[in-house]
Amino acid sequence: MAVAVVEFLPREYGYVVLVLVLYCFLNFWMAAQVGKARKKYKVSYPTLYASESENKDAKLFNCVQRGHQNSLEMMPMFFILMILGGMRHPCVSAGFGLLYIVGRYFYFTGYATGDPQNRLKIGKFGFLALLALMICTISFGINLLQG
Repeated sequence: MAVAVVEFLPREYGYVVLVLVLYCFLNFWMAAQVGKARKKYKVSYPTLYASESENKDAKLFNCVQRGHQNSLEMMPMFFILMILGGMRHPCVSAGFGLLYIVGRYFYFTGYATGDPQNRLKIGKFGFLALLALMICTISFGINLLQG
């Protein structure tokens, strides 16, 4: 069965797979940053967000937490668009996947400054990459329908 799947996929699909794994590493790194922020700003588990009435550094912690949480929220969409769009356009999807990852990195680091507006300075390009991945996936769907 695994051989049949590999034969179905274009050889370049390996780039898609590697980009997906790269995003997993970025996610692990962001999670570690949240862990560091928990220690630094004294926000213990299971508290998801700090309360400004109880913690003077709540906004700083919450910005780090929110940057990671938003990345987790977007991850399923990114993964499915990469997986499907990459079946027809593996190199283009991998390229836009890398752009998305770079955008996510800057989205997170901008957010983690404590000023939520900083997340969009460079991070906004990740959303353009996601739009391009949607187009790749639409192309794949249309190609399937045309037989």
